[in-house]
Amino acid sequence: MKTQGEIEAAVCDAMSRFEQEYTGRGPKDIHTFLIGDLLVVRLQGVLTTAEQRLVRTLPIEKGRDLLKQVRFQLIETARPVLESIVQEITGTNVLSLHHDISTLTGEEVVIFTLATTALAREKKPR
Repeated sequence: MKTQGEIEAAVCDAMSRFEQEYTGRGPKDIHTFLIGDLLVVRLQGVLTTAEQRLVRTLPIEKGRDLLKQVRFQLIETARPVLESIVQEITGTNVLSLHHDISTLTGEEVVIFTLATTALAREKKPR
């Protein structure tokens, strides 16, 4: 059984690999928070150069909406992969997945609702 920190670190690694494989670029920074039956993943600096340029050159609402649609479709298409990754790491099924991205800050948030609280062992005292 893994500690909470080990679970969070494993999810960070897996999500970074996912971003690299699916968008061609990994995040500049990533943090995962396991809170009861919620797994919150916060990725920063995820926009590719092409996405940044698209958002800057189109009218703000059009660029934002287009980018969000593309990212939404990517997540929906890859949902089985993401759910499988999280299930393998946490040892529990994923009930739902929520996602959003900011075109202004390049921050992306993915929230997984788990079927049960992930079992984590207590960290051993030193």
